[in-house]
Amino acid sequence: MNCRNIFDRGIKFHHYCNTAYPLRPNSLAQYEIQEPGMMYEVVKNNIEAQKELCLYVHVPFCQARCKFCEYVVMDNPSDKDPDIYVEYLLKEIEMYREIIGDKPIVGYDLGGGTPSYLSIENLTKITNSIKSFNLEDGMYLSIETTPVIAANDFEKIKAIKDLGYNRISMGFQTVSEKLLESLGREGSKSIYEKAVENIRKAGFDRLNVDLMYGFLNQSDEDFANTIKYTIALGPEFITLYRNRYKGTKLEAESQGVTLYKVNRQYDIAYRLLKEAGYIANNGKNTFSKIPNDLGTSSYLTKRVVDATSYVGFGLGAQSFVGNYLAYNLGCADHKLEKYINAIDNNILPINDIADMPIEEVRAKAISVMFYFGFISMSAYNARFGEDFRTVYKTQIEFLEDNYLMEFVDEDTFMLTDYGAAHLYGIIPLFYSERSIEEMFTMSDRWLNDKKGEDIFLAKYKRSDYEAPSVAVDLIVFNKDKSKILLINRADHPYVNKLAFPGGFYLQTDDTVEASATRELVEETSVDIRITEDNLLKITSNKGRDPRGWVISVAYMVLVDEKCIRPRANSDALYANWVNVDSIKKDNMAFDHFEILQYALNL
Repeated sequence: MNCRNIFDRGIKFHHYCNTAYPLRPNSLAQYEIQEPGMMYEVVKNNIEAQKELCLYVHVPFCQARCKFCEYVVMDNPSDKDPDIYVEYLLKEIEMYREIIGDKPIVGYDLGGGTPSYLSIENLTKITNSIKSFNLEDGMYLSIETTPVIAANDFEKIKAIKDLGYNRISMGFQTVSEKLLESLGREGSKSIYEKAVENIRKAGFDRLNVDLMYGFLNQSDEDFANTIKYTIALGPEFITLYRNRYKGTKLEAESQGVTLYKVNRQYDIAYRLLKEAGYIANNGKNTFSKIPNDLGTSSYLTKRVVDATSYVGFGLGAQSFVGNYLAYNLGCADHKLEKYINAIDNNILPINDIADMPIEEVRAKAISVMFYFGFISMSAYNARFGEDFRTVYKTQIEFLEDNYLMEFVDEDTFMLTDYGAAHLYGIIPLFYSERSIEEMFTMSDRWLNDKKGEDIFLAKYKRSDYEAPSVAVDLIVFNKDKSKILLINRADHPYVNKLAFPGGFYLQTDDTVEASATRELVEETSVDIRITEDNLLKITSNKGRDPRGWVISVAYMVLVDEKCIRPRANSDALYANWVNVDSIKKDNMAFDHFEILQYALNL
């Protein structure tokens, strides 16, 4: 296993290498079972082998399908569809009850779609059916709603609380009405405030608000304002969801959004939430204001931390139990007919089911564990009956050597701050050999930095910035100029190209030299005080930067490379010493190759 190559490719393919596994809907086709009788036996044998389970009920209805949605939601349902759906959903649950029996249920979520779209009568039927299982005492019964329903239908929110749901989650996504409109979603501050008021009046003391980031048309300022506004409403939990793009109506925009933008916006939220008293460990997306409460539902907590098996009920629902991964009918066409027909014929309404080998089961479980930013040794060992440190010795050494993860105690292998920013390179290290090969094949076909730059530039507003802008560039050689310290750019333009450490001069810095000193530290972790004596040249060609007129002030220093160990930060993917003789013009950003030649000839 070449950990470096896998890590590098995962970073470049970050829109796909996330906690959702596998990479494609048909990735596991070679392990799929087609015959209904065999499907039933795989389901039965794996469920019976579990000591405990989680349950999930999916509701495939929404007022409108948002452009960022990747889940199963019916298009244009009729007025009768919700009643018909619940009738057959209850029948499906009864089919599984025969298999599950009295097995302890340690987590339950009613999700979607929008569960509160259903009538109180239908919500009551579903909840009573689930309550007849052997539910563990004290767990959170969690449900999702929308701000519009919570604001306009207090009676339904109160009925949900009376049914025993003690955690409610609601998606704002953003408070930018312009962005909401572009995403096909309804929302406003007045709706959000009324929704929170009704949720509190109904008696909920566990409110989670979902926010999204990483949209092409989302500015840092808009996102920061959304965070500040949500904090002011006082929910107990705030969950940040990165827009995944995969399988959504926005997928074509994905290459215009770099990992640098995604990480920058997460960092904005992390800082604001921490200042407001919301706590989360490195890489975790749910922030909690309640001490010793992870903030997530019992269902999600058990799934993530302990890799507890879960059965999903409903149209397109996912189940991951023991060694099988299954998706219900409706996952592809979002229609009820086949789901209903299967249940009428007393067949489990499964669209596809993969009886996976152990390496795929591990990859699925570990990918999900990274939702919380750490892996529990005891939980892994209990799930798989093997020692994590032994199985993943090579990966652990790579991650520790590169400051990406660390053991914070004997049981917990956790992301560092640096690792949290490079999560999408870390997750593929735990993929199966099959999925690693798939990642390389998909990314070779899909990645196109020039296309991404074109998408980025089409939305880039030069009028938002003063002209000309001033940038600083750092030319850091070793003493004989045989090597130079370079970064790989993490953001457009010239994403993934080699470049000098540097960036824009900020008015908050006293001098341009102060900006140069700051940029060198931020991008490479190398702390060298830059002075006027280090000035190399000033370049003012208006065509050197595709974003507009940017004047470059370049500084040069010579250092002992043995005393310098660079480490990438900020908007740099990597920071490394590079042999000068190996550098080609086409591999460098901006006009940096010409500046390099100028420096070498001095």
